Amino acid sequence: MSGQTRGLIFKVNLLAGVAVAGLIAGSAAAQEANSTELAPIVIQGGGDTATSPVKGYVAKNSSAGSKSDTPLNEIPQSVSVIGTEEMDDRGITNKIDEVLLYTPGVTAQPFGNDGDTDWFYIRGFDATQTGVFFDNLTLFSYGFGGFQLDPFMLERVEVLKGPASVLYGGANPGGIVNLVRKRPLDEPLFYTEIGINSNGNAFTGFDVSDKVGSSGTMSYRITGKVAGGDNYSDFSEDLRGFIMPQLTIAPDDSTSLTVWGYLAGLDQVHTGNGFFPYVGTVEDAPFGKIDRDAFYGEPDIDDGSYVQKMIGYEFEHEFDNGIKFSQNLRYGHLDKHEIGPYLNGWVGGVPTGPDYQLARIGFEGRSGVDSFSIDNRIEGETEIGGATHNLLVGLDYTYYRLENWQACCGSNSISATDPIYGTTQGANFVYADGVVTKNQIGVYAQDRIHFGDGWLLTLNGRYDYVDIDQNAEIGTTYSTNDSALSGRIGLAYEFDNGLTPYVSAATFFNPLVGTGVSGALKPEEGEQFEGGIKYEPAFIDGSLTASVFHITKRNNTVTNPLTFAQSQLGEVVSRGAELEGKVNINENWKVLASLAYTDMEVMENDANPALVGNSPYIVPKVAASLWIDYTLTTGAFEGMSFGAGVRHQGWSWADEANTEKVPAATLVDAAIRYEKENWGASLNVANLFDKEYVKGCGGLTVCGYGDARTVTFKLSRKW
Repeated sequence: MSGQTRGLIFKVNLLAGVAVAGLIAGSAAAQEANSTELAPIVIQGGGDTATSPVKGYVAKNSSAGSKSDTPLNEIPQSVSVIGTEEMDDRGITNKIDEVLLYTPGVTAQPFGNDGDTDWFYIRGFDATQTGVFFDNLTLFSYGFGGFQLDPFMLERVEVLKGPASVLYGGANPGGIVNLVRKRPLDEPLFYTEIGINSNGNAFTGFDVSDKVGSSGTMSYRITGKVAGGDNYSDFSEDLRGFIMPQLTIAPDDSTSLTVWGYLAGLDQVHTGNGFFPYVGTVEDAPFGKIDRDAFYGEPDIDDGSYVQKMIGYEFEHEFDNGIKFSQNLRYGHLDKHEIGPYLNGWVGGVPTGPDYQLARIGFEGRSGVDSFSIDNRIEGETEIGGATHNLLVGLDYTYYRLENWQACCGSNSISATDPIYGTTQGANFVYADGVVTKNQIGVYAQDRIHFGDGWLLTLNGRYDYVDIDQNAEIGTTYSTNDSALSGRIGLAYEFDNGLTPYVSAATFFNPLVGTGVSGALKPEEGEQFEGGIKYEPAFIDGSLTASVFHITKRNNTVTNPLTFAQSQLGEVVSRGAELEGKVNINENWKVLASLAYTDMEVMENDANPALVGNSPYIVPKVAASLWIDYTLTTGAFEGMSFGAGVRHQGWSWADEANTEKVPAATLVDAAIRYEKENWGASLNVANLFDKEYVKGCGGLTVCGYGDARTVTFKLSRKW
């Protein structure tokens, strides 16, 4: 670090008193029917549910593809689930996009590790802002107004591949990431951990859950963490933390209310990675390559900070006739500030001596976000004509408001080989100052029909109304109103041996904030066709999925490379195949493996017809991974575990013109752990052989290195 010191201040105050009164006053009298009687909902006891801890690596149920607790083999789309045990085995610490580095169809951390943003591309499409959900409620973001969660607060991370509009309304066409938080437990849990990595970034966390009093009707959970220290880039450092208290009240088996709160903060000097030029990273400059840990910002100016708060509840009640009502609600507020110059390629376009000047752009942004979501669902089961119908209807509403202020462009160049900090920066000018609001209300229905001897037909329909407004003091003022119908149909057959072949078709829409050359941007829209086989063998605890897909996205937004004006004159197709297997072979062995092939093609681009037939940048065509974990359960070394993994990313395009490529790379990870008498110690090494590689490029001036070798040590204790 430089001789300069930065005061990183993070204060956490949380008022634990949260009152929710008058949630539901009265339940309409159950209809006595001449109609078909609804059967009670069967709650699986002691097994995997959509919110419970995952046993080993193999999840059985999810809610991401149905908004109800559903077996994975009954969801007519590919779903991947990563639980806390897998996260711990692989040594996940601060970032959620780290969790998905072994998940097929997901390109995570496309520019390397970015401390304040989790980046996801799913089936080739950017899901970072429109594809992230928290307990099935959207975490939509625009500009720099996005929330960030810590994996330590999560029970599992779920990825639904392909369109999700039939359940969630506007969402990314490639799929969604659903983050499932830890919940209060029936059994006591007292856990704490402490650790540090080879960069000098340390962390400590605690997780406590137990019953309240002796009545047995209330339980609580408090989860918290603080982390901070140096990062892999020169001058980069951070301090972050969160606390999340929860209280569950369950007066009887049919009623449950969980109230929770959350407070988190971050203060950082950004990493230098992510805006390096292609020449100097993928290709040698005259002086060689830019160092992975190089920092070309200004240490005394750079700052990235946020404070984010959330409060919410979940309510469930099952009536005597078997109908279950559920309601989820969450309010969140975010204050975020970023300042500091970033790179913009070489001065003059090419590196020239003697000091090889890199161009820089000054930037400052302030974001204030208010986010509110509520989802109401009624579900039940009935028999009609020899078929079993699992019915679900729902109504949800989301509100997003962003106070957006941005200024840019005042900076100067800096030498790539001999950077000098503290030089006078030019003045930034304000180019955006306004308020964006987005309201979306949707009504949806789902019917999962079991009939015949193993057939399953899934029918979904949804209608959404979306209102987007921007009132700008600087920038464009506009207002749009859009509505959309979305649908999905899936057909599967469940064989007795655990094989479930399936086919599905789904439509989607994705409302966009912003304006183009023809006015306000229209929602993206399109459809996906998917087919595959899911297999849950009876002779072993495992889950295997093979799928093929074809996604068409219309109203694709394209940007003129000379004027930066946006036009909606494009169509992009993504097609491919994915394989995923997760197996708990026995109490000693656990294995996960994946393979993905993603072929994207620009079908229309009237703004630049030369791009038709090309593939978008960043996403590799081929990706594969394998992780094997072995635990000794007998002998003198009982409790010792070993893990090893291989991650391969194929080559990807670095620019829209498809003239330059990012080479393929293969990484090796390793782990060793020891557990005895409720103590645990682990040592994880990412990129074991310290391979230097570029993770991806979003243009020839926007390339990022993958992380260097990182060793993480953790010590934990349970009571």
